[in-house]
Amino acid sequence: MDKLFVNLARVGTLLAFAVVAIGAWVRLTDAGLGCPDWPGCYGQLVVPETLSPTARLEPDFAVRPELNAGKAWREMTHRYLASTLGIICVGLALIAWRNRRDPRQPTAVPLALVAVVVFQGLLGMWTVTLLLKPLVVVAHLFGGLTTLALLFWLGRFSTAPIWSSPRLKALGVAATAALVLQIFLGGWTSANYAALACPDFPTCQTQWWPQIADFKDGFVLWRGLGIDYEGGVLDHPARVAIHFAHRLGALLATVLIAWFGLQLLAGPSSRAVGAVILVALVAQLSIGVSIVIFGVPLAVAVAHNAVAAILLLTLINAHKRIWQL
Repeated sequence: MDKLFVNLARVGTLLAFAVVAIGAWVRLTDAGLGCPDWPGCYGQLVVPETLSPTARLEPDFAVRPELNAGKAWREMTHRYLASTLGIICVGLALIAWRNRRDPRQPTAVPLALVAVVVFQGLLGMWTVTLLLKPLVVVAHLFGGLTTLALLFWLGRFSTAPIWSSPRLKALGVAATAALVLQIFLGGWTSANYAALACPDFPTCQTQWWPQIADFKDGFVLWRGLGIDYEGGVLDHPARVAIHFAHRLGALLATVLIAWFGLQLLAGPSSRAVGAVILVALVAQLSIGVSIVIFGVPLAVAVAHNAVAAILLLTLINAHKRIWQL
């Protein structure tokens, strides 16, 4: 395989991780609509110093007629980095196509990566134009993590096969599916501003099963167009249901991922892989509890997103080695 291809994939992996973390930072500082248009910011490719009276009358800017430079710069920094990442992904596809006759050169994944990045760009646009619609925000998160995962796969960070069995493979699939579900629930919690709906721990609203939780309203995926979701639009019982579902998902994911990690830890050739999974899991659980106890500190909340991405990569690494891919 072309050394340039592998090195570029590794650089892309690091950049994709940064984009995911910075995207969380933008989201958590309420800067997702810092620029009300796309791809520029108030009609420019850089954040303007001020808005003219004429610009404030433009239909595209009517929902955000006043410029908040701090939020705008955070949003545009994320877009600049995401655009750079897109260029890297296109470069990987071009290298793969050039070396397509090399049997060691993957071609399907780099081409799929370009498709994901293009769709991710559309999701980024819709995130702004649809005013932070939760389903689009969560899909944008999944697009970023999919990009990260594909780049990690291409980067060949670790390829040595390890001990496996049909039972272990099935457990790994179940653990990964549980993590994907939990990432959705976490994204849904954040997109609906439900992180503090249960301010106590381990109970929620002082109950083990909160009676006020409105799951039906909390999980309406599409509420139509023209709604500004900044700050959230749900009543408290719906947010409680979302937060509590995230906690239930955490229990399921913890059991399956811990079981998978312990099984790997018991194998002579897979001990290190299992240990890394368990360390990432403990870190993620600790951060999640800290968010509730300390009231969503910004640095801790961003770390929660970043460590979720790391935990996903540890599972992908395990899959790649137990399936010998």
